[in-house]
Amino acid sequence: MAVSLPSSKPKLRSRFVLRWYSWLFLVGVVIYGVSWAMHWDDRGLLWVAEGFETPAERQASIWLPDYQAVIDAKLLPGMEKDEASDVSYNPQTKTLFSVMGKNAFLVELSLQGDVLRKMPLNGWNNPEGVTVMENGLMAVVDERDHSLTVVKVDAATTQLNKADFTSYDLGPSKDQNKAFEAVTWDKRNQQVVLGEERPPALFTWKSDGGTLTGDKQKLASTELDMRNLSALAIDPRTGHMLVLSADSHMLLELDEKGKQVSFMTLLGGFNGLKHTIPRAEGVTMDEDGTLYIVSEPNLFYRFEKQK
Repeated sequence: MAVSLPSSKPKLRSRFVLRWYSWLFLVGVVIYGVSWAMHWDDRGLLWVAEGFETPAERQASIWLPDYQAVIDAKLLPGMEKDEASDVSYNPQTKTLFSVMGKNAFLVELSLQGDVLRKMPLNGWNNPEGVTVMENGLMAVVDERDHSLTVVKVDAATTQLNKADFTSYDLGPSKDQNKAFEAVTWDKRNQQVVLGEERPPALFTWKSDGGTLTGDKQKLASTELDMRNLSALAIDPRTGHMLVLSADSHMLLELDEKGKQVSFMTLLGGFNGLKHTIPRAEGVTMDEDGTLYIVSEPNLFYRFEKQK
């Protein structure tokens, strides 16, 4: 009687299935890697949430998706090695003030990104944040020294000496090398808002626009879906806060209660950008809603809302 031999087909099928699962796993790893590198995880849920905002809610907010770059990566001449760290709008002079973190100085810019003057910051080690307060006063945050210094700047200022002004100790941070980097003046609530770089965290400190009173208070927030916090700004029209993240290539809008409203990606091909903003370190907004961003090493961006 003939004996039937076992078929080899099941083995071939098993090998095929194994290879198919291996390829599927490999594709999954690649997709996850690209998503992580492009920070899609930071933006996916925000994009979905934006779809639930009503037209009235969008009208009452900054609504970052409507912004387009009108000045894209303009070079700040002679500042290639200085590292632009923050920028703040001055409503009195209708100009911008930016700090350079590596070689410490303050620079005044036109709203078109033209350099008007440079002012050395003597005594600062690593100025990373600047905000315009009241009556010609500004606050400069030094990340390395964990300090905030309130300075006076007018048309005759040519340089600033830290020892001439009042400084405030910001205290220790969870990561001393990624400490207080962001600052903005909240005129409506008469307070300074501070931001720690990593892990992202927000603090407030009461002020009359010149002198800080009491001590800083931490804001409980679960809305900072970003890998680091680079800069802060307050929209003077809505009171909403802008939170910038260089690592996530993202600008986030929070309302007065700290809830997420909208976001803008800083990747090339979006919002009028030809190329990705390499390292966005500063953001500010004027009373007309025009948005300004500076990036390391020496790049300037201006965004306008499309009506």
